Amino acid sequence: MLKDIFTDTIHRMDQTVEHLRMELAKVRTGRANPELVESLTIDYYGTATPLNQLSTISVPEPRLITIQPFDKTIMPDIEKAIMGSNLGLTPNNNGEVILIPIPQLSEERRRDLIRIVHKFVEDARIAVRNVRKDANHHIKMVKDEGHISEDEIKRAEDEVQDLTNKHIERLNEMMEHKEKELMEL
Repeated sequence: MLKDIFTDTIHRMDQTVEHLRMELAKVRTGRANPELVESLTIDYYGTATPLNQLSTISVPEPRLITIQPFDKTIMPDIEKAIMGSNLGLTPNNNGEVILIPIPQLSEERRRDLIRIVHKFVEDARIAVRNVRKDANHHIKMVKDEGHISEDEIKRAEDEVQDLTNKHIERLNEMMEHKEKELMEL
């Protein structure tokens, strides 16, 4: 029974870390990264469709993203989605491909992005702590049923705390890495 609780706890904490990784990948740095735009949704014949399903996205240069749509008629919709995405990017359309130059970040914008990263990380920490709280609740329920000794309950709670500490440490490492990446010139 405790094993099931640990398995579920590890799985949910790992999901939180993975979600943060995906969110941090969307935070723009000075380099071109296809993950910045691939999850944008385009209204394609009445259906909200991710951009990566409608086009080929590539990075031919460190500061340039190119988008080659499979259907050229949706180029204006793609440009509109990029402009409305709050990424601070301006697409250029040459009729065949959409070119997105990645401008150098200003010091002020870097600070704003670091604040956004801190908010994402704090939200992830809260999620990990909520998973810990839930796991401890389930452990207490097992204790109340009288199936497990006090020592085993204490060991289980300590193990859940160790898992929490390890996952929060991973979140902090991800935050530090993203901060360094944002502050590079």
